[in-house]
Amino acid sequence: MPRCTFCKQNYEFPYGLTLIHNDGNISYFCSSKCRKNAINLKRDNKKVNWVRKAEVSENTETTETPKS
Repeated sequence: MPRCTFCKQNYEFPYGLTLIHNDGNISYFCSSKCRKNAINLKRDNKKVNWVRKAEVSENTETTETPKS
């Protein structure tokens, strides 16, 4: 499963966009929202609120242990 270059989210392979640059770098994007923010708007993913919120919720889900 590829991982989005912008939001660091895993997604299924046939979906999304794989962009190969002239210098050989490969960028994976899960949606047009991520692609537009990274390429057209040249935004830093560390400063975009919706990416940071997704990272925080993803980390809390993986670190929680089931209560017995």
